[in-house]
Amino acid sequence: MPRERLSVVVTRRLPEAVETRLSELFDVRLRADDAPMTREELVAAVQEADVLVPTVTDSIDGGLLGRAGERLRLIANYGAGVDNIDVATARQRGILVSNTPGVLTDDTADMTMALILAVTRRIPEGLSVMQKGDWQGWSPNALLGGRIGGRRLGILGMGRIGQAVARRASAFGMQIHYHNRRRLRPETEQELEATYWESLDQMVARMDVISVNCPSTPSTFHLMNARRLKLMKPSAVLVNTSRGEVVDENALTRQIRSGDIAGAGLDVYEHGTKVNPRLRQLPNVVLLPHMGSATLEGRIEMGEKVIINIKTFEDGHRPPDQVVPSML
Repeated sequence: MPRERLSVVVTRRLPEAVETRLSELFDVRLRADDAPMTREELVAAVQEADVLVPTVTDSIDGGLLGRAGERLRLIANYGAGVDNIDVATARQRGILVSNTPGVLTDDTADMTMALILAVTRRIPEGLSVMQKGDWQGWSPNALLGGRIGGRRLGILGMGRIGQAVARRASAFGMQIHYHNRRRLRPETEQELEATYWESLDQMVARMDVISVNCPSTPSTFHLMNARRLKLMKPSAVLVNTSRGEVVDENALTRQIRSGDIAGAGLDVYEHGTKVNPRLRQLPNVVLLPHMGSATLEGRIEMGEKVIINIKTFEDGHRPPDQVVPSML
């Protein structure tokens, strides 16, 4: 007799190709709309499913896991980060956790470069002039930005995405500097033509652009705090496509409003969708709605990884992208 298919609950709408393949392989319950699940809906999901497929917008905390049913054995996160999941509690309850690493590297690095260019070349300000119909023609001194070639880029976090940013920035003629928990191998440094700074403070004080590309961990919370932001040059800009909690958003806002930092480009925010309203008022700040990984190709590849993790688990093997606390 054919074995019973795994019961899989998906918390958000996914690309059609991913949902179709999930439906072919598993007994899947999909969302009718793209609204996040309520807490009550999440409780019902963890009580009835063998596998939960959440996204970064779902808080899979210890309280929720404490109400999970005996069937739940895998949380296949649709996302590279797992800071939305209490991995330690899941492990204690015998629930595996997997994620989708590696597939969003190029997309996020592309967006980082887009933000660097948008801030330094004042692209949103130019767009606003055109949309309002205020353009009076070319002028020698209108909307003067800065050339990025020759500028120093300080990368905070030199993992896959940080290295991809370095390669792109180098092609634009930027000088590559970085701070990382562990120094890269000499051959990698040589390939990237990157200068390592053991002291984050010393690096921050000398850079023209700071790019935040490190994960969110207890040790990186407010890594760019008020004191470090004050070390930045008045002509420098900060770009964050990683995690909002790494930057003290209130301190950043104060520094930009006072003219002590030239500008910022942000795709992530300290309090999720609750963006500091004062940031919205600053013309030298570019705000995006968490678009760093928003390509169709990237989203489909994320879904393919989720499917592989679930199918491997169903076949009795460890999911290839299983997350354990020591990795965090």
